[in-house]
Amino acid sequence: MRIAVAGGTGRLGRHVVDVLTEAGHEAVPMSRTTGVDVVTGEGLAEALAGADCLIDAATGPSPVRDEAAAFFTASAANLQRAAEQAGVPRAVVVSIIGVDKLTTSYGAAKLDQEKAWLDGPLPVRILRADLFHEFVPPVMEWGRQGDVVYVQSSRRRPVAARAVAETLAAYATAVDAPDRLEVAGPRVEDAADLAATLVARTGDPARVEAVSASADDPDGLLYEAGRILPGPDAVVAGPSFAEWLATADGSQATGTT
Repeated sequence: MRIAVAGGTGRLGRHVVDVLTEAGHEAVPMSRTTGVDVVTGEGLAEALAGADCLIDAATGPSPVRDEAAAFFTASAANLQRAAEQAGVPRAVVVSIIGVDKLTTSYGAAKLDQEKAWLDGPLPVRILRADLFHEFVPPVMEWGRQGDVVYVQSSRRRPVAARAVAETLAAYATAVDAPDRLEVAGPRVEDAADLAATLVARTGDPARVEAVSASADDPDGLLYEAGRILPGPDAVVAGPSFAEWLATADGSQATGTT
């Protein structure tokens, strides 16, 4: 199959391209570095020509809910228009577990993206994933103040991007598949504990402190209470975060090679 991957050079997309290629498919990475812009529409027609499927794994440049929503709705409209003109038979969109419960965060913007795709002309499958292991290092840097790293308590089932890519590739290429699927890691863990595990692994002298969500952060409160977790039918994909740190991907992402 010829499969176009929006965000194909990003944190998830590069793994998707690798997995598809290893399975014998023709993967077409779509990103600004390959001459494709999902917001302006530049290069979309050429990248989607002859594609049997479109995977939307593109991520917005801003974590702010409204800015992210503007990106997702614009990119969805452009991708749908170009894919329909190219005769692409279906699309698969990468989203986040629990977005239908979120109202203020980046995750809420992903729900806007889902709705934009579902309202469009193409048949759509949606893969909702939990927190990527690869997001732990940047989350730590956002909360670093001197020799202390403040991490908001958040109960998740973290999963490696490579494991998500493997699930996504199988989901996108399956003849029959559910309209929506979830993928998550093998263990429920707190984001602050993940950060502490990473500190111990890398020898970082910083101290990790868990902080609680504020009353004006309803999405954060849901995550802290463990109310944004995958359902019983989710695909469970290893490795755990601690196991991932010992892999080549984990070492590369955390700078411990």
